[in-house]
Amino acid sequence: MTSTTDSTRELLLSRIRDVPDYPKPGVVFKDITPLLADPVAFTALTDSLAEMCVRHGATKVVGLEARGFILAAPVAVKSGLGFVPVRKAGKLPGATLGQAYELEYGTAEIEIHAEDLSADDRIMVIDDVLATGGTAEASLELIRRAGAQVAGVAVLMELGFLAGRARLEGALRGAPLEALITL
Repeated sequence: MTSTTDSTRELLLSRIRDVPDYPKPGVVFKDITPLLADPVAFTALTDSLAEMCVRHGATKVVGLEARGFILAAPVAVKSGLGFVPVRKAGKLPGATLGQAYELEYGTAEIEIHAEDLSADDRIMVIDDVLATGGTAEASLELIRRAGAQVAGVAVLMELGFLAGRARLEGALRGAPLEALITL
């Protein structure tokens, strides 16, 4: 890492608040709202993620509901790229393409407007946290089913102890996975 990357990482970490026992006892929630409220930290985060998009040749940015939207939209603007949301099932109007996936406690489904992607698109998936990798894995499948290519996945933080990276390895098919912070 360069000193700029180290200083950016330290800045970002300093603005992430631990909330014990949320949303249930035993869980330590990583609250990024203090980071979003700090214009210097939020700009540093946006710039770092935008640099990844450019470096990996992305043509569009996909943000994963919900906090991924907050990060991905300004990254798309900063990079001069389009933004495409991946939402929970039933939240997008019109025709959608859906993908079900397994959770620790059941299943869920996400959707995308397939017409927003083309075979020429290289998509950078952006989210706040990589935990178990289920949502990210489903989004990669959706992107490919829509006919686009995956440029990579970029997250603010990776919770390494939940093994999401290992789960995504096959789904990435050689595309990079970058986390600004790994805990």
